[in-house]
Amino acid sequence: MLIDSHVNIHGEDYENDLDSVLDRARQAGVSPMIAICCRLSDFPAVSAIAERHDDVFCTIGAHPHHAKDRPDITADELADIARHPKVVAIGETGLDFHYNYSPEDAQYASLRAHIEAARLTGLPVILHSREADAKMADLLEEEMGKGAFKALLHCYTGGAELARRAAALGCWFSASGIITFKKAQDVRDVFAQHVPDDRVIVETDCPYLAPVPHRGRRNEPAFLPHVAEKLGEIKGWTAEETAHITTANCRALFSRLPRTM
Repeated sequence: MLIDSHVNIHGEDYENDLDSVLDRARQAGVSPMIAICCRLSDFPAVSAIAERHDDVFCTIGAHPHHAKDRPDITADELADIARHPKVVAIGETGLDFHYNYSPEDAQYASLRAHIEAARLTGLPVILHSREADAKMADLLEEEMGKGAFKALLHCYTGGAELARRAAALGCWFSASGIITFKKAQDVRDVFAQHVPDDRVIVETDCPYLAPVPHRGRRNEPAFLPHVAEKLGEIKGWTAEETAHITTANCRALFSRLPRTM
């Protein structure tokens, strides 16, 4: 299996615990792994993790919370950083109108720069969308009209309308531990009814959102099989089918991942 996983590089136990976290992931059958960059200033630390481990890769991007830090970031700058041999995607980027930690105009400017970087590099862009379904769908349709790019709506908890519109554009969707939560039937229904089988992957979104039966604990990649098991139930797949389909989908999305891992 493969994983789209954030790495908590600011935790107190990071230096001492990272190797054991990665070892537990491998023992659970999770490899290779992708460490997601959420702040542009974090890229040196995130890429250093990938450089130290053959089966860990990374991304370059700014979460919408941090769009305000560099609202002037350009596609060319992002594309230049993405030449790093372990970078497999652009992002995380997107729109978040729940917390509004960054002004709306800064979020849009940053997101558009990330999308253009995805076009320039041929890498997928990883999208965060919270309380922004209609605006995200409108933007994706507008941007796809300018030129195609691969896009992943990660940790998808949006509604059916965004799912339908994004699926029509060929976007991918990732299921996180949220699909195991008792009160997340609406999310499970969207994955069952509106997410195409050939466009779905699984992720952990560490260090939060640990799946049942690990709720309340710090999330980590070793818990990914619980997400996969629930996705299989939702889709009506066996464990083997789930592993095969989600791995194939992940490799189709992250085409820079080595074929032999």
